[in-house]
Amino acid sequence: MHFIEITLKLPEKIVIATRASRLALWQAEFVQHALQTQYSGLVVELLKLTTKGDQIIDRSLSKIGGKGLFVKELESALLDGRADLAVHSLKDVPMALYEEFALSTILKRADPRDAFVSNRYETLDDLPEGAVLGTSSLRREAQIRALYPHLVVQPLRGNLDTRLGKLDAGDYDAIILAASGLERLGLAERIRSYLTVDQSLPAAGQGALGIEILASRDDLRELLAFLACAESTATATAERAISQALGGSCQVPIAAHAVVEDNQLYLRAMVALPDGTASLTTEIRGDLADAQQLGDRAAEDLLAKGGRRLLDEALKQSAARSF
Repeated sequence: MHFIEITLKLPEKIVIATRASRLALWQAEFVQHALQTQYSGLVVELLKLTTKGDQIIDRSLSKIGGKGLFVKELESALLDGRADLAVHSLKDVPMALYEEFALSTILKRADPRDAFVSNRYETLDDLPEGAVLGTSSLRREAQIRALYPHLVVQPLRGNLDTRLGKLDAGDYDAIILAASGLERLGLAERIRSYLTVDQSLPAAGQGALGIEILASRDDLRELLAFLACAESTATATAERAISQALGGSCQVPIAAHAVVEDNQLYLRAMVALPDGTASLTTEIRGDLADAQQLGDRAAEDLLAKGGRRLLDEALKQSAARSF
């Protein structure tokens, strides 16, 4: 083992902006602990905020403005100096940030898969006709409707504990959640099975944590560099490039999933209609260093296959939905 001499000029204190949900706090505390371990004596505090996305849970995200509602209050804290950085679930971070902000750091990714949670059934295949399945995601809904048209898919909002509470109250026969969130909160025993990427291709960045800072804070980029994972950064960059090129939002089911195989990036992507009646897929391989370009090429391929028409129809379906 060798030690790297730290030549950074450390600030006296770092403030992390975070949502106040239990999962968001776990994520922020993980970064807090890492910083305090790396830089002895550094004071790291949390600024706990409630976002509009947390407050409005009776409507789908696509109806109230998308996942960006989970980051706006945190970004305001960065702008007015109340916080130095914000920790996000990467899949909640808008694909295009305002020029004042930068996604400085992507941490080592956890399990990106979706998880099947039920008190009565082991897998999606076990659900009988008419069973009620809850999900917060059009991406999940589209893929499940395509493979399991006999199921009744209903919206499911709220933080992780709220969603599990609704399942336990009998409102749903099963729900689909991100595996990483359950595992981080010590709730892996609630997972009855994991969905394969063929059943449910994950969202761009799912399972990864991202740190947002002001674009002008080069000092923080250097301070946070030890947390960055090169492989996770490459896979997430490719995935997010696809979603950004397709105008990704909560109103359109878009999935993107990249893995590293034999020192190359293997990228799969999908765009679909919310009702599951149509979808387009693509896959591509290339060098890790070309992650952004690979994502762009995958998006171009989806558009060349008719993706623009599908995107337009998906927006129409989303606008006509009652939730």
